[in-house]
Amino acid sequence: MAGYKETPRQKMIGMMYLVLTALLALNVSKEMLDAFIVVNETMENTNSNFNKKLDNTIARFKIQYQMNPNKVGPYWERAQKARKLSDDLTAYIDSLKYQVIAKEDGIPYKEAQTTPLSKINGKDKYDVPTNFFIGRSQDGSAGEARKLKIRIETYKKEMISLLDPKYQTTMKLGLKTEGQFEDSHGVSQNWEMHNFYHTILAATVTILNQIKADVYNVEFDVVNNLYAAVSAEDWKFDAIRAKVIPKSNYVFLGEEYQAEILVAAYDTKANPNVRYILGSDSLTAANFKNATPITGENGVVTLKLGGSSEGLKKFAGIIKIVSPLGDTMTFHFKDEFIVAKPALTISLTKMNVFYVGVDNPVSISVPGGPERIIPAISVGNIRQEGKDYIVSGLPQNTREAVITVSAVFSGKTKNMGSGTYRLKRLPDPIARIGGKSEGVISKSLVLASPFLVPEMPPAFDFDLKYVVTSYNFVTDITGDILEFKVQGNRLTPEIVRMITNAKKNKRLWFENITVKGPDGERTIASINLKIN
Repeated sequence: MAGYKETPRQKMIGMMYLVLTALLALNVSKEMLDAFIVVNETMENTNSNFNKKLDNTIARFKIQYQMNPNKVGPYWERAQKARKLSDDLTAYIDSLKYQVIAKEDGIPYKEAQTTPLSKINGKDKYDVPTNFFIGRSQDGSAGEARKLKIRIETYKKEMISLLDPKYQTTMKLGLKTEGQFEDSHGVSQNWEMHNFYHTILAATVTILNQIKADVYNVEFDVVNNLYAAVSAEDWKFDAIRAKVIPKSNYVFLGEEYQAEILVAAYDTKANPNVRYILGSDSLTAANFKNATPITGENGVVTLKLGGSSEGLKKFAGIIKIVSPLGDTMTFHFKDEFIVAKPALTISLTKMNVFYVGVDNPVSISVPGGPERIIPAISVGNIRQEGKDYIVSGLPQNTREAVITVSAVFSGKTKNMGSGTYRLKRLPDPIARIGGKSEGVISKSLVLASPFLVPEMPPAFDFDLKYVVTSYNFVTDITGDILEFKVQGNRLTPEIVRMITNAKKNKRLWFENITVKGPDGERTIASINLKIN
């Protein structure tokens, strides 16, 4: 089972915490509050959409339960319990949110439930939220924050207990309440103080909505784990069919052809009755008894055919199985393979995936001496350049591409198979100034190279060029946090003067760095430096 992995939405939440820290360190302007309101509205929309996604998963789960209540029942009951645990916790979080809003603005609880964050008068205040969540304590133990933390920890334990024991220790959930938390000065804090001490109401509401999102994440992981357990053990009769899975469609002289023949979703506790004939693409039921039988094990049979002569070889057969209702079900199968002399092909490529926005070199070869190779791709374009091929024009937001290859033998076109390749966005370049993207740096090194240079990651093989088109320069050189929007990749004369006069240990941040490359524009990671 996959472990906990930070999603783009959670990365956005992490950025929101950085914004929150900055807001608490400064006088909160109207523009900053408006920005925070937008973040909260986005979080509320995300939670609503995530809840609908969970409803769809539960609906599919319910269909499986209705089809086979005896088998699916135990998993369905645990999924229902997971839903109730999540509903109870999110309702509790909402109650805290509306209570603190009502206390801050002096309005009834029901009015607080319907009042948007933008209409709350005290959204930039922190006295009431701090007293509500922290109370008269130095560690938050006297307020609602400690109660919320206990509820979260209890929820996680109960959700983990719903899983199969083999996943209970390996599956990682979010909702972290223990570990290292620090304030803006690097002083250690516990979870309660880190989230709710001197936190303005706008930030408090957003944090509570973020915790709700993490609850939905936990529920989604647990319910999908339970649903997968059902899928792994239950028969799927909607797509049952015979299938031939060869180890290879090419057999060299002196070797043998091997293929697994199975029926999808077939019960591995019973072996199918399989017979086949060579030299034909059809076997009739009347000739079934005269065909060659194949012995199987665990619901799978392995077909082995000799490769004693070159050329195209055909075979066909029938699989008979007994259905859960006791009926005999018959499935026909057929396939063909080519026996060819051994051939050696060495291909050197830059990658094992295709990257969107660039030309991807591909080497295609077919054993057996074809007259012509005809490649096709499901998305984008593929063209020949010399002896190799180039894949380009791949679309955004598509996960994979399928290359299908046909070859012409003796004037006849033969489908040689296909390959599926993952499509990936080009990795972000790493912006550097003076050769550094983080850590300490001397003023002289910055001033000697007063421009931002984006470089592709060292392990990336393509020779691509990006240029910085804009960035935000943020610094505490003057004692206050200053920010400048800059077009282009160079330091402005004003920034150069500030760095020249900067004292030791002053910070330089280059944020919202926009770069332009072969696949268009994008925003990349920030540069964080300290002058030594």
